[in-house]
Amino acid sequence: MRRLEGKVAVVTGGARGLGKAQCIRMAQEGARVAVTDVVDDEGQDVARSIGNAGGEARFWHLDVADEEQVRTVLHAVVRTWGRLDVLVNNAGISGPDKPTHELTREEWEKVMAINVTGVFLCTKHAIGHLRAAGGGSIINLSSIYGIVGAPDIPPYHASKGAVREMSKVDALLYASDHIRVNSVHPGFVWTPLVEQLASERNGSVEEFQQQTAALHPLGRMGDPDDVAWGVVYLASDESAWVTGSELVIDGGYTAR
Repeated sequence: MRRLEGKVAVVTGGARGLGKAQCIRMAQEGARVAVTDVVDDEGQDVARSIGNAGGEARFWHLDVADEEQVRTVLHAVVRTWGRLDVLVNNAGISGPDKPTHELTREEWEKVMAINVTGVFLCTKHAIGHLRAAGGGSIINLSSIYGIVGAPDIPPYHASKGAVREMSKVDALLYASDHIRVNSVHPGFVWTPLVEQLASERNGSVEEFQQQTAALHPLGRMGDPDDVAWGVVYLASDESAWVTGSELVIDGGYTAR
């Protein structure tokens, strides 16, 4: 069963990590996928690999903090495939790991521009297209750190808390348009972003992996596919009565 047959999906930050897995799995389930990212070569590789596997995908360069780029790319996707059904706001950065009093305003605002304003801009310019399609699904990638706190990376945690609440507000605002809005809250998943965090900490990357895996009751860090399948569910009609929810995919991290 191809769970997303006939749907058109846009994934931001689709070239690497979670976004790449989401693009691949949604295409396997029948969606036509717009892979968008600022990393052109890797994004094109993702779209090409989907096509080679029998799926349908195209790559568009997109900086989610640039409103004109957002508007232009979403219009281009609709011109190409005739509609928009799913928006996955996945693009994000971690920002510097400093205590709050040591952060510069520029460091703070860079994270907010991508992680929060980017979600706002993509949602803003997707709504009209989703309405024209008769409804759809917006899936916002938050984090376990949109739900619980930790004494590190303040701008990242603040941004993910904002995404969580933005999802609930928009779920209420657009329910009458049959547009569902949900947030996804992954635990630690081995992606380039987490690998970068590991390399910046004291100790070896292997020690980081072991220590981090132990924080999850299921005993391992996540794989990008663990999250991608949750995104497929929220994109599909199987979740037709799900909006304003928080899908936690964290190996039990927040169950403690």
